[in-house]
Amino acid sequence: MAHIDPEIELYRNLMDQPDEYVDGFGTKAILGSLFVGFVMMPGAIYLGLMAGQTLGPAAEWTTIILFAEIARRSFVTMSRAEVYILFYIAASLASATGSLHLAGGAFAGAMFQQYFVRSPAAKGMGIASRIPHWVVPPGDSVALAQRTFWHPDWIWPAALAVGGRILGRMIWFGMGYTMFRITSDYENLPYPFAAITAQGSTALAEATSKEETWRWRTFSIGAMIGLVFGAIYLGIPTITGVMMTEPVQLIPIPWVDLTRTTESVLPAVPMGFMTNLGSVISGFVVPFWAAVGSFIAAIGMAIVNPMLYRAGILHTWRPGMDTINTQFYNQIDFYFSVGIGAALAVAVLGFYEIYRKWRYDQQARARGEETRGGWQVPHGRGDFPLWIPIGVYVLAGLGYIIICAILVPKFPIIFIIAFAFLISPVESYVNARLIGLTGQYLGVPMVKEATIIFSGYKGVDIWFAPIPVFNLGGAAQQFRVLELTGNKIVSLVKAELLMLPISIFCSLLFWQFVWRLAPIPSPYYPYAQMMWPLNALQRGLWLTSTVNPERSIFYKAWRRSYAIGGFIAAVSLYTGLSVFRMPILLIYGVVRGFGILPHSVIPQMIGALISQFYFVPMFGARRWKQYATVLAAGFACGMGLVGMGTIALALIGKAVSQMPY
Repeated sequence: MAHIDPEIELYRNLMDQPDEYVDGFGTKAILGSLFVGFVMMPGAIYLGLMAGQTLGPAAEWTTIILFAEIARRSFVTMSRAEVYILFYIAASLASATGSLHLAGGAFAGAMFQQYFVRSPAAKGMGIASRIPHWVVPPGDSVALAQRTFWHPDWIWPAALAVGGRILGRMIWFGMGYTMFRITSDYENLPYPFAAITAQGSTALAEATSKEETWRWRTFSIGAMIGLVFGAIYLGIPTITGVMMTEPVQLIPIPWVDLTRTTESVLPAVPMGFMTNLGSVISGFVVPFWAAVGSFIAAIGMAIVNPMLYRAGILHTWRPGMDTINTQFYNQIDFYFSVGIGAALAVAVLGFYEIYRKWRYDQQARARGEETRGGWQVPHGRGDFPLWIPIGVYVLAGLGYIIICAILVPKFPIIFIIAFAFLISPVESYVNARLIGLTGQYLGVPMVKEATIIFSGYKGVDIWFAPIPVFNLGGAAQQFRVLELTGNKIVSLVKAELLMLPISIFCSLLFWQFVWRLAPIPSPYYPYAQMMWPLNALQRGLWLTSTVNPERSIFYKAWRRSYAIGGFIAAVSLYTGLSVFRMPILLIYGVVRGFGILPHSVIPQMIGALISQFYFVPMFGARRWKQYATVLAAGFACGMGLVGMGTIALALIGKAVSQMPY
């Protein structure tokens, strides 16, 4: 008989499956899309350029609360299905993407490209003249001088941006839905953090119907905690940053760095802790043994790193380095390769778990027993036959392959095919499985960069090609939330079809508007002016690695023996835990903790201990976890409201300070 982890069973039962499924897409969703696109998106763009921040939960919860209050005063109710579709739309339209974390849709990347092609870094490294014109107009183009997208030189870059957006959403749906069917339906994984959004949507839906239960009371408590903490953590620095030359931070953001303080005792160990109370509250929600596993990995790193340093393995670290530099060089010297091996082990173990479950189900059916989980879907959920999402993914993947073959014909197409139909699906499954079990994200770092460099390709154009590299494990969780809120699958499909044209149009409109106000970067956009030159320099170093391979950090970072060791260690730990029937969530927590910063692990462990040994005995495991998910949703809402309010005040202050009279 398969070993069933009781904690996984607890999270499976945290929310009851809906009795019926409805279409949450309607007039409210259409109005919400227009509101976020035309009101929230420009604020998200401006905030990213000004302060390097995103609206985050502010856009999501502010939109929901606004529509909920309008509904209450109009004597109209909102179902939790409608509330979640609004949440999903706000999160998608106002979210930040890419390494620069720029919000603003399809044309956000083009805005950095117009700077990069003219940047001192690109010119100094001899890259500027090599950048293809299908990426961005040439540096001497009139379109860049006049700061406008309305020029023939932007036709191909804009077409690629729009086409990439369309293909990307097809990939998202095809792979995300398939991973959801595998991990949620067939493997029956609990997805612990999916209940946060689902419970928050349920609480707000209850408020509009004036049938307030424990969910609304708990949500309100969490929101008040978020408001008070957010006023201190976000509000004071934002407001004082407008009135003073330096913002006042009563609580250091984002962490307290103790690396230099502890380096004499713990050399090469990045030490510190996150100051955001949300890290502690996440410990209330995350499975206890997953938190313990990550904490064990963090403690193990604090023990092992000094030994590795003295053995000459962590040879790049030097006394005086802060957390960022210590973590970066440790990754290069050791953890990059170990992490790849451990992540590969998670993939292999995941496929083994699928096989073991299949065998167990076969034996159970032979004995006439009822099995849990499988390909059978709940009645009324409106699922598609699996060949449809798989076909959508394959079609979009072929689109990427064809585009790459046209744009970079000399690059070996076998690598593009491998990314589309092997690497991306495997990495997405690894991540979906880890999120499904622990709620934690895991990505194999720098796979694309390593492949390009080790391929031996010469030139910089491959770095700009739309290579189909995706990690869509998180999309499976969004489908799980969709299910928990009683939505039909078609609700999300309709929302995607609505958001796509709104996102493209608003992205073009508002990036054109912001660019016309002032050059980007410039003193009018201080964060971009400070950080984009550094980003350009770092990106230039990647690009020169295919021109001057000896400068590539990968030849220093990759160690096959370390990767094999990470794989063997993860498999051995899994085997040992299985033999002794210990919680399997431990291994996923440990794998997740390989080489990551302990800063978030420590407060999360504090929250997990408080949860396990204080609140669980007080309320009972299932009841407390239900409270915890709603509390976490309320906290995110409170923090988001503070962030939204202070951002508005900051924008007004900046606008007034720049007026000539």
